[in-house]
Order: sequence, then structure tokens, then C-alpha cells
Amino acid sequence: MKVYKFGGASVKSAQGVQNLKEIVGKETDNLVVVVSAMGKTTNMLEAVVGSYFNRKPDLAQNLQTVKDFHYQIVDALFEKKENIYVSLAEIFSELKSILEQKPSLSYDFEYDRIVSFGEILSTKIVSEYLNFTGLKNNFIDIRTCLKSDDNYREGNINFALSEQFVRENMNFSDTKLYITQGFIAGTITNQTTTLGREGSDYTAALLASMLDAESVTIWKDVPGVMNADPKLYTDVKIIPRLSYKEAIELSYCGASVIHPKTVKPLKNKKIPLLVRSFVEPEKTGSIINEFTEKVDMPPIYINKANQVLLTLTPRDFSFIAEEKLSSIFSLLASYKVKVSLIQTSAISFSLCIDYNLATFNKMISELQDDYEVLYNTDVELITVRHYTKEIMDKLIGEKTVFVEQRSRLTVRFVVPA
Repeated sequence: MKVYKFGGASVKSAQGVQNLKEIVGKETDNLVVVVSAMGKTTNMLEAVVGSYFNRKPDLAQNLQTVKDFHYQIVDALFEKKENIYVSLAEIFSELKSILEQKPSLSYDFEYDRIVSFGEILSTKIVSEYLNFTGLKNNFIDIRTCLKSDDNYREGNINFALSEQFVRENMNFSDTKLYITQGFIAGTITNQTTTLGREGSDYTAALLASMLDAESVTIWKDVPGVMNADPKLYTDVKIIPRLSYKEAIELSYCGASVIHPKTVKPLKNKKIPLLVRSFVEPEKTGSIINEFTEKVDMPPIYINKANQVLLTLTPRDFSFIAEEKLSSIFSLLASYKVKVSLIQTSAISFSLCIDYNLATFNKMISELQDDYEVLYNTDVELITVRHYTKEIMDKLIGEKTVFVEQRSRLTVRFVVPA
């Protein structure tokens, strides 16, 4: 059997859903299809969460935006009499009942139970459309299979328990095709968790490992793994082959090609990961696998925007030693902060982190109890793997560089965005 994963860009419109059907319809093996929220639905639902949690007056407007977007796609795919309209009404009714309640004190808990509706909506639409067009499939609510702890927004999967449920529910006894969600999971008390932004890739990898899949294919709007973002660079080329190790390095540095946790469950069972274009599905794309021979790599450029550069100096002028670092990272972990780069000196500690508007000011306030805190918002982290001096000179030029780090294969710069 195989696992296909379709991201939000691949199902952002009715045409995208129809294209998915064409790709899935050509597969003859048993197949699990993992689908992300449609288009920018996660962003829309994040706006709903913000309005709900902070009691803002635009809640109804933000919810209506989500509804309009999905009904526009459904209207283009189905006839009015189809069951999908009943299904969507039930889903939005469930969401509305949550939003009519008083929010809890946990933003992360509310985030997970609201934002997860994006994946439920997308998979219900895809599943119903495939059935409507004669491609019979079974819809699976992945929250009944993948079980995590209650670390909301970054759920940790109980692999053994999840594998048991996955094998029970996806045994292909009465179907060759399952449609399910990426990004979300459920706790043993049936609360909803998410696996981190872009976590659908990770879901696909987990299911592939648990079901001993032949391969995982991620369908994207690019022809494969590229050595740079074609929106930012010219003369971009496809990388036809990457090792698991190289893929992990790229994802850690911020490459959007795959979720950072995706590679490990695949490597453990030597399952190849294919990255292909849903625009040009006839092309082979890129393969990530375990290669015994050396794979030559071109320079790879990774631009990570929406970053903040923090510099912390202890108010008592004590050294930045292990005890201080432990307390800093403990606080960052409590805010689910992703650290992209660190640099330390005797009495200062600099970090490049993802910017989270919802929690940033509160986190800074806590840090200021013990540290003088300086920060630059709206900075960018530029990483080049397999760099040369000529590349560095051309890339940076006269730009202001706040932080530079260099190793044998990788150079990284924090610069103004």
C-alpha cells in the first residue's frame, strides 16, 4: 500500500479537488490519502481563535469567511441535493456551539479544538466528492487512530497505541482507499490536539510507518525539492535525490518542503519519500531515501521569514552558564517557541525565534524579570547549505548582518527582512 499527502495548496479550489481525484484515481494499489486544510483555511481559523479567545467583535465575520470559502468550493463540485451540504451544516454547527461557550484559560487548547476544523472540513469534502464521482472510499477521523498526549499545538504521539488503532481501522478489508486528515490527533480523553504547523507531512509518515507502506508521496505545487524558493531566486533547480540526513538538515533549517519530524519514522523502516507536482503529476519529482553512494548536492538556499532576534543579558551580570540556559529554554518551551539559531557569549545570549503575535509580549515580560531584553522584530534567517565564498558575497553584499554562523557545510545569517 501507499500513502499520498495533499497539502492545502493542492485543494484550495474546486479544480484542485478535481485534480486530486484524477491523481488518486490512477493509483491501483491500496491507498491512504492524507489531506490538509484547504488553501489558507488554517490562517482563517487562527483569526477565529484570536477573536474567540480575546472576545473580539469580529468573531462572526471571521467565522463567516471560513464558511463562505468552503461553500464556494462545494457549490462548484456538487449538486445542491448532495449529502455534503448536510455534513457541512453539522460540522459548522459543532464549531458554532464551541464558539458560543466561554473560552477556557488555555489559548493552546482552544487553538487545537478550533483550528482542527479545517482538516475535518477538507477531508469531508474530498471524501464525499470522490464517492460522488464513483471513486469509493472510507472516511476516517484520524483523531480516533492517532493518539497523543495533551501537549496542545505540539502533540507527542503514543506510537504503540496509535499503531494498534491505525491497523484496526485501516485494514483494507472493505475498501482500497481511505481519506483522512493530517496535522491533528486525539488524546485518550478524546480532546483534539495538533502536531505543529505543517504537521500533515508528519501524519503521512506516521501512517506509512505503522502500515509498512511501500512509499509516501507528498503532492506539492512545485516539481520536487528545489534548491531555493522560485519566488525569491532565479535559476532554481530541482534536486532529484536527497538522503534522509540531508532532508532532516534542510527541514531543521526551515525548508518548507517537509515537516521536521517527517523523516525519522520513514528512515526507521527505510520507506522512500517522494515529492511530486500535482500540477505536472507525470513528472517523477524528487526522492528522499537512504543512499549508500555519495549524492552530489547543489547550493541550497533557505529563507525563513517572520523571525525575531532576541538578546538576553542577566540583570545580575552572572555568566550565561548551564543553569541559566536551562531556565531560558524551559520558559521558551512553555510558550511553544521554535528556536532557529542560538549564539552565546559570557553574559549575553542571542536567539533567533519564530514570531508568535499571540504570546510574544507576555513571554518578553517574563524574560524581563531576570534579563535585560533587546529584540529586533521582522528579521529573516537566511541559510545556505553547501555554500561557497562567492555565494556568500553575492547573497549578503552590503546587507546589515546581525548574526552570522558558519560550519563546514552550512552558513546562516540573521538580517533585516
